[in-house]
Amino acid sequence: MLYKVNEIFETIQGEGSFTGVPAIFIRLQGCPVGCSWCDTKHTWAVNPDLQVKLDSVMAKSAETEQWAAITAEQLLALFQEKGYQARHVVITGGEPCMYDLNPLCNTLHAAGYQTQIETSGTFAVQVPAKSWVTVSPKVNMKGGYKVLQSALDRADEIKHPVAMDKHIEQLLQLLQQTDISNKLIYLQPISQQAKATALAISYCKKYNWRLSVQVHKYIGIA
Repeated sequence: MLYKVNEIFETIQGEGSFTGVPAIFIRLQGCPVGCSWCDTKHTWAVNPDLQVKLDSVMAKSAETEQWAAITAEQLLALFQEKGYQARHVVITGGEPCMYDLNPLCNTLHAAGYQTQIETSGTFAVQVPAKSWVTVSPKVNMKGGYKVLQSALDRADEIKHPVAMDKHIEQLLQLLQQTDISNKLIYLQPISQQAKATALAISYCKKYNWRLSVQVHKYIGIA
């Protein structure tokens, strides 16, 4: 199984329940969802002309649409070559659930890593049972994809981006058919806007949910 990878880097997870945990990020290429506030639009298109070798991906000094096709075993070897110390691996995108992530996650688990998937919930989640799944449901986006009930059911945490009251209404509607008794629910202000943050705090208190802020953006790391 080949995975189209845009970025690989070691940092600190800045969102959700693993905030503050050292992590290796694998950013996969490709996403048709079309979120207007997306901060990784360079991962949307999969242009065959922009396929490069893994060395070129690792040598990037700026965001580009270049990607490399690599196997789970090559990724694991890269971790060891780079001397990455983190044991938590975040598979993000783009939209990672466009891929069958079972081979990648199983390879990482066998090597002693834990895995977390960050998905919009618009594609079937193909991961092992022990992978942690973060669904940030993207509702009524330009791409026209629907949030899947199966993705919400599989989620360990639901981290919803908010800026307006209508975003809360959308989340409440999504949760109507979802058993959240064993799930963590986070509200995440879009683009660190002060108004969005105040709104999120208000609703967190109302529904006893949790607040997620993008800590990595506040402290200026990747």
